[in-house]
Amino acid sequence: MEEKILKIINQIRESKGMSPLTKLTASDDLRDNVGFTSFDLAELTVRLEDEYGVDVFEDGLVSTIGEILEKLNK
Repeated sequence: MEEKILKIINQIRESKGMSPLTKLTASDDLRDNVGFTSFDLAELTVRLEDEYGVDVFEDGLVSTIGEILEKLNK
């Protein structure tokens, strides 16, 4: 699951001309470490929902990779 999330994040980063990440940790912040804007987070939400059928932002903001994993593992 983490590899697939990394792939999705890197697709978004590359579309913005950003270099791909080689790994993610649970504590990585989506804005500070990954470099996402609100628009990028919206795109991430749509892609994760398409892939896993779960809206990770349904219950409020998610700010770290660990929080995404927690929501997807419910």
